[in-house]
This record gives sequence, structure tokens and C-alpha cells, in this order.
Amino acid sequence: MHELHLLRHAKSSQDDGVDDRERPLSRRGRDDARAIARHLPEAVGRVDLVLCSSALRTRETLELVMVGFSPRPSVLTEDALYLASPATLLRRLRRIKEACGTVMVIGHNPGLHELASLLCAPDSPDGDELLGGKFPTLARASFRVETRWAALDAGRNPLIGYVTPKLLGAED
Repeated sequence: MHELHLLRHAKSSQDDGVDDRERPLSRRGRDDARAIARHLPEAVGRVDLVLCSSALRTRETLELVMVGFSPRPSVLTEDALYLASPATLLRRLRRIKEACGTVMVIGHNPGLHELASLLCAPDSPDGDELLGGKFPTLARASFRVETRWAALDAGRNPLIGYVTPKLLGAED
């Protein structure tokens, strides 16, 4: 059995003069990411692998939210995860080695929210909130994956956690 955590990046700046891929986190985004970092290790436990988009805002989010992890997970920063579609994300997840028990993806909407909605087992306790709501910056959807990574498929994965900064008392 595996666990998968989908984490949207923190709030970024809206500077129109900067290429989208190079937009940094805003002050609020950095503050919120630090707030999330205080509870994340306890909430998700050990993480074996982090797959992170190559965008600056996802890399900055990674650095801020991983401070409390010991040992620090292996990290792969991949260009293909930048604004990836749910299909692209799913194909990437199916290539994870079986030895990786817990994986976190740090990426972007709409792809992450669409993937979370796709993966979610219909009878999951917080499934309605995930499916019917938004996936704001720093939202996390966590799933129990009861198959091999290569067999990861739609609608078969119990949602074991859906958390937003607002639920944790951080602003969004």
C-alpha cells in the first residue's frame, strides 16, 4: 500500500513583467507555506519522494514546506510537471518505483485539482468537499493507493485527507 499527497504551490506574486514559470512566491505565500510546514511532517509522516514542478513558485514552496522533514525526502524537479494535465501527472505517477511508499507532488492547478478529483474513490468521507470545492493555494489532497503505482487508476483511491490553509487557520 502507498500514500500519495498532492500539494498545490503557495500563493505567488502577480508581477506581469515576469515570465509565468519564474514568478516567485508572494510574502503571504511564504508566510502560509511556513504555517503549513509546522504541521505537514506530523500530518503526512515520512515522505520517500517529492515530485516538484520546475516553476520557481513550486520550488520555493518545496523549500519552505520541507524544513521539518527528517530525513529529507528525495526530490525530483521536473519540467514536465509545470502546468501538467491530469493525464500527464497520472502517467508520471505510474512510473514511480514500488519501493517509494509515500510520494508528494507539488504542482499547479487546474491539473492537480482535476487529478485529485479523478483519483478520489466515490465513497471517501471528504470526497464531496474536494470534488465540489476549490483547490486553493497550499491545498493538500492525500490518498491511500491500494495498488502498485503502475496500476494507479481513477476512482479507486480513498481520500484520507483534504486540507486547505483556511482549515488550518492560515489565510488563503
